[in-house]
Amino acid sequence: MQETPHIAIIPTPGMGHLIPLIELATRLTRLNFTITILILNDGSPPSKSQLTLLQNLPPSISYTHVSPIDVSDLHSDCAIETRMTLTITRSIPGIRDSLRALSKETRLVSVIVDLLGSSIIHLAREFGALSYIFFLSSALGLCCLYSLPKLDKIHSCEYRDLSEPVQFVPGLVPVHGADFPDPVQNRKSEIYHFFLSMIECYSEATGILINSFYDLEPVAFDYLMNDRGREDNVPPVYPIGPVIRTGSEDGLIDGSGCIKWLDEQPSDSVLFVSFGSGGNLSHEQVIELAIGLELSGQRFLWVLKTPNNKSNASFFGDTNNIDNPLEYLPQGFLDRTKGLGFVVPNWAPQVQILSHGSTGGFLTHCGWNSTLESIVHGVPLIAWPLYAEQKLNSVLVADDLNVALRVKPNDKGLIDREKIAEYAKCLMQGKIQREKMRALKHAAVATLGEDGSSKQSLAKVAEEMKNHKSIQE
Repeated sequence: MQETPHIAIIPTPGMGHLIPLIELATRLTRLNFTITILILNDGSPPSKSQLTLLQNLPPSISYTHVSPIDVSDLHSDCAIETRMTLTITRSIPGIRDSLRALSKETRLVSVIVDLLGSSIIHLAREFGALSYIFFLSSALGLCCLYSLPKLDKIHSCEYRDLSEPVQFVPGLVPVHGADFPDPVQNRKSEIYHFFLSMIECYSEATGILINSFYDLEPVAFDYLMNDRGREDNVPPVYPIGPVIRTGSEDGLIDGSGCIKWLDEQPSDSVLFVSFGSGGNLSHEQVIELAIGLELSGQRFLWVLKTPNNKSNASFFGDTNNIDNPLEYLPQGFLDRTKGLGFVVPNWAPQVQILSHGSTGGFLTHCGWNSTLESIVHGVPLIAWPLYAEQKLNSVLVADDLNVALRVKPNDKGLIDREKIAEYAKCLMQGKIQREKMRALKHAAVATLGEDGSSKQSLAKVAEEMKNHKSIQE
């Protein structure tokens, strides 16, 4: 049996979960741990992106597939969170088998799950290991989660119907009920009650690692880490972010030529437009966005996916590679915007684009990974949330931090072309959001530096794990 302390990491399905957990694993290996990532299997084939990620892991990180489970009884339109949580709970026997094998072969000291993995925290105790939740969203999001039991008792209506915004913690940015995460928008749903029960499971964890940093959300962290948080049964909280992708994009090769195109553009002149690995727009909205970008007169680099009326249609895989998304653009659009814009079908190397000197703005769905990547690279935002907790993230970046402009849909739920042109011109020609984002960039760099608070926070967790006596000892 190896003596190096070993950690099992269990991501919920979805690239937005796998990417930050692999990055966390990479950081932990630098602190002298070995890691096994347990990949849950709902029977669907892994995406090309997932395979590339796993095949390019460092030598001290391995992965194993948990026994596949059957989800054929789930309706094709069931909520993402429902499918994800059921995948986890149905995988418990297979996870237990994998952890049993690891406990025999390694010095298993810790199990790390992500924010939806609370139902498997108890498995860590079975094998004498510490348990940590890696909360893949903001500290504001965790404050929202811990406010739910109180709000559930106080209010009988749906949260979107509340007449006043909610302040989860005194001094924190107020949040309208309509901007609460999608899973809590139907209080009769199974997934809403799962989220309520998550809080009880969270209190059983050894600690919660948050993919954020103190200087980004001081009010939220002050609550979570002080006596008031303890009174609400919040376990020890560790701000360890920003945990984002670095360097080359996980072995994926960009064949589009977009980086070469960026090299030829002026500094801070290009608006990057992308809705992440899981986001989709309707065909009607794609038309409005295209014409809006054209009307704006701003340079743009747009990662275009095949339209779909379900905003999260591509969350679980590469479903957009079936046809050519460029066919859905307005007639003549590519000719009219030649030289001004560059449209890439399906995928582009986001980290390289955001870190490029020509990129001056980011029109984004406000997924937390993308939000952190923009902060680290100092790129201001147009916030266009689609699903999950993205509306909550947009409240943070637009209303609290003032590094983003948030889009407002019309009566039909569309963002119309004139508004899109206005947002693009305002962000690219303005200074307020740009200057504030540059200040956050410096804070993000500092927090991961030698004496930075996030680096010290992760080192504290690592020491706690190393000092833990595993069941084999």
